Amino acid sequence: MASTTTAPTASARPKRSRALIVALVVIVALVAVLIGGELYVRHNVKQCMADQFESQLGSQVDVGLSAKPVLLQAIDKSVPHITIDSDDSSFGPAKDMRVHARVNDIDLTTSETSGGTIGSSTADIDWSSDGIAATIAAQPFGTLVTGVTTDPTAGTIRFALLGNLAELTVQPTISGGVVHVETIGAELFGLGLPTDLVSGVVDILTTSLQTFPLGMTAQSLTVTDSGLQLSLAGGQYTMPAPEPGAQAPEGCSVLM
Repeated sequence: MASTTTAPTASARPKRSRALIVALVVIVALVAVLIGGELYVRHNVKQCMADQFESQLGSQVDVGLSAKPVLLQAIDKSVPHITIDSDDSSFGPAKDMRVHARVNDIDLTTSETSGGTIGSSTADIDWSSDGIAATIAAQPFGTLVTGVTTDPTAGTIRFALLGNLAELTVQPTISGGVVHVETIGAELFGLGLPTDLVSGVVDILTTSLQTFPLGMTAQSLTVTDSGLQLSLAGGQYTMPAPEPGAQAPEGCSVLM
């Protein structure tokens, strides 16, 4: 006996169409909620991280997050990388340093002894002659320094003193990941400059080029026509543990 099939009735087809439309609307709504939530949380986390790094760099910073969704980072506590940009950072006494940094492989799992770890970090620093001059001018002896110029060929920095009546020339170099500043020449009418003045300038430059965050050390240093360029790198670094009972800053709690 031959089998027979029954075609869907006219009333059944509209019901299926309505069900499909409802399902599509629900999916679109869920996607919109997820996208909206991601954008909102991403904005808050960027602002929170900017606030934290501003306290370390002494200036306003722009923070960039990796493409990995922040909502997923909140689940696995793993941040691929962040970038940090600042136009007027302050390392130690240094003023007006331009910094572009990248922090990689961040694990936000906390413990009693750790606030998380990072796998590595790098930073490129531009310190202009004007920034060096501003740093020196802020010191007690700063009024004696009337100009700062650089010599890329010799790799030196020249400080004009007392309206060009005297000059001090120094040379920054790197040894073992540490910047050293050596006095090349210091003369006033062919006579030596006061030791306190010379050591004051050298000490401020040295301190400005040795105070770096996240355990980074100096890798290369170049004297340019307009100032200094410095590259830093750091390996695995353990972030300080949060204070007992401390609350995560607003906007960062989603990652903690």
